[in-house]
Amino acid sequence: MTMPTFETLSVTLQDHIATVRLNRPDKANAMNAAMWQEIRRAFDWVDATPEARVAVLQAEGRYFTAGIDLQMMMDLPAHVADDCAGRQREKLRRLILDLQDTLTSLERCRKPVLAAIHGGCIGGGIDLITCADMRYASSDASFTIKEIDIGMVADVGTLQRLPKLVGSGMARELAYTGRVFGAEEAQQIGLVNRVFPTREALYEGVQQIAASIAAKSPLSIRGTKEMLNYARDHSVADSLNYIATWNAAMLQSEDLKAAMQAGMAKQAPQFRD
Repeated sequence: MTMPTFETLSVTLQDHIATVRLNRPDKANAMNAAMWQEIRRAFDWVDATPEARVAVLQAEGRYFTAGIDLQMMMDLPAHVADDCAGRQREKLRRLILDLQDTLTSLERCRKPVLAAIHGGCIGGGIDLITCADMRYASSDASFTIKEIDIGMVADVGTLQRLPKLVGSGMARELAYTGRVFGAEEAQQIGLVNRVFPTREALYEGVQQIAASIAAKSPLSIRGTKEMLNYARDHSVADSLNYIATWNAAMLQSEDLKAAMQAGMAKQAPQFRD
């Protein structure tokens, strides 16, 4: 599949690992209207590209992201303007739903997404990284749910996803206060899996994890992500029923045969995309 071109992102694919980089370093990677649309396009491309087995999300420049672009916020009234108050509000609702869908594209992507976070991750950046499968940080990373400080309610995923990662009490503290917290605390509360001493070590470590995932059965990895996401939002009974149905359909695959044969031969299995 042809690699798409982007204005606000840099996307590469090597050794089955797709790397998606936020690429507005001169604007602290603030998420403008173009970036919102391109994030969805990028992860739709990762999902649809068999050669991409896992994705890494990272950023250029000093900041991971400063969150939603303030110019985009200032342009919002004109974007949803209508003589009818009801239609104006409907336009705003549809815009919010579209922004939500952009970030949900990381969850919807069948391939695992690993976020490698350095520097500031502010506001909409929290919405973004909570959609990833796993999060890793360099020691200089810092985080804040900034929306409360600009008089709004975070509306594109933080309040829905963060409590399931760090617990309700901690999520409420961070959302109500908007306080800045660092990489060490982010690891302690379960927002990030691991902290690396430098940005270089972060990228090296995350690439190693991504390579380990890319070496596994692509069909099994996709099914595992599907089951974990489903279990998060459903009962144990419903989730057990779903995995039974899934494996009834998917278990007898060539990947299973390849893994078993490689194990008997004491060799690393090889899987097709």
